[in-house]
Amino acid sequence: MISRLLVANRGEIARRVIRTCRGLGISPVAVYSDPDAGARHVSEADLAVRLPGARADQTYLRIDALVEAAQRTGADAVHPGYGFLSENAGFARAVLAAGLVWVGPPADAIEAMGSKVAAKKLVAAAGVPVLEELDPSDVDPSRLPILVKASAGGGGRGMRVVRDLAGLAEAVRRAGAEAERAFGDGGVFCEPYLEGGRHIEVQVLADSHGTVWSLGERECSLQRRHQKILEETPSPFVDPPLRAELGAAATEAVRAIGYVGAGTVEFLAAPHGGFFFLETNTRLQVEHPVTECVTGLDLVAEQIRLAEGARLGAEPPPATGHAIEVRLYAEDPAKGWRPQPGTLHRLDVPGIDAEFAVPAVRPGLRCDSGVVGGDEVSVHYDPMLAKVIAVADSRDEAARRLAAALAAARIHGVTTNRDLLVRVLRHPAFLAGQTDTAFFERHDLPTLAAPLATEDAVRLSALAAAADLRGGVEDPRGGGSAPDFDGVSLVAATPGRVVLDVAGIRQAFEVATYEDLVCVDSPLGAVALRPRH
Repeated sequence: MISRLLVANRGEIARRVIRTCRGLGISPVAVYSDPDAGARHVSEADLAVRLPGARADQTYLRIDALVEAAQRTGADAVHPGYGFLSENAGFARAVLAAGLVWVGPPADAIEAMGSKVAAKKLVAAAGVPVLEELDPSDVDPSRLPILVKASAGGGGRGMRVVRDLAGLAEAVRRAGAEAERAFGDGGVFCEPYLEGGRHIEVQVLADSHGTVWSLGERECSLQRRHQKILEETPSPFVDPPLRAELGAAATEAVRAIGYVGAGTVEFLAAPHGGFFFLETNTRLQVEHPVTECVTGLDLVAEQIRLAEGARLGAEPPPATGHAIEVRLYAEDPAKGWRPQPGTLHRLDVPGIDAEFAVPAVRPGLRCDSGVVGGDEVSVHYDPMLAKVIAVADSRDEAARRLAAALAAARIHGVTTNRDLLVRVLRHPAFLAGQTDTAFFERHDLPTLAAPLATEDAVRLSALAAAADLRGGVEDPRGGGSAPDFDGVSLVAATPGRVVLDVAGIRQAFEVATYEDLVCVDSPLGAVALRPRH
């Protein structure tokens, strides 16, 4: 039985694992880099070990330092989270060699699925359909478009879509260089690119006694730069017969490698039928909360139980309802999804029913976050601020609940993709289930990424801020520090709150002042303004 567990990760997933450890009576141990010294996962653990440095290769990718941290703190197990070393067979072997429990699949299973090329051959031998592997030198115009992919790793790195043969050689070179930087392996391969395909994945659990559970599918087709930003279960594309086929294929894929633990088998579903194996993620997925919300399972607790040798029941629990997750990033979609580091002054999503756990009510909201107000969004790591998940009896209800919560969220200090997420959740094509991988190519990205606040809302917000400050703020769209409107009058101004009468309708504005900006929140939208200097 595990009594003390080291979480070899940071941020949101570290907090997620620590939360489950508390519920199981396991003492959690954190590790942290120098930029993460004040992070929440550090303060929430029983013990924390510093990994000197800032870059990932100096800290969270140091196998020797992580194993030593586990030994120094008396941990008897290691959970890798996701990302970093979670799919590194060498790390798994080092943990086991140190006499510790590895909360993950066997190292041989990780290795077997570590190369996408080898993995495709292995599952094809088990009868799972795969896309044809193409040699770049043999590609002719009739085979286009194709996808160049890194053989190792994931997360969208080392991937390029090629529609013109003239660009193939450069795409292969760039993909290989990116893969080398990200994974230390520059190997790439090519396969047909399915226009309008769906990214469908199946969550599995497997014990060491031969039982494998398929826990249904998640759709993850809405992506930027081949990285997911919205996931849901069940998929609006998958009907019961296809669900049964996907589950059977996923089960066969993991049985073929003697898998134990939680994992995800990813497929690409063709628009008019059929599906093909992409890869197996030998770890917990970022989007695991949607599966938890419809099954009631705690997948981290299941990982720990399976690492301790527990048996699964004969059948998995039934899935009910619909869950949608969005990834809230500190990034600017209108500027090539560029990360936006800086100080996060405030992060407040209203109506949250649970953190890192399944909501007790439906419709319900869950938030898994690695940051709080006052934290710095670092240039060294992924800029994800939080995952916000809605669960309800129907897809439409979950989408409506999630969009409303995000629209009303108070997020101060950094530019985020919040407005884009709200527009997507309210988009007719999304609500109709038309969510293939080309969604952001088919729909105008600048329109989707435009601020939710209207021109008048911005001006009213500037007026509210100026009234509250008794000074002035710069209206970013012109009009001076306190734009004047016919039919607008000040009703009340107390610290942090201004009420305006707008043509006989009263509207309240919440104003927060920081050194570098003034943030105004209201039903009209959220606006950040710069103080006049």
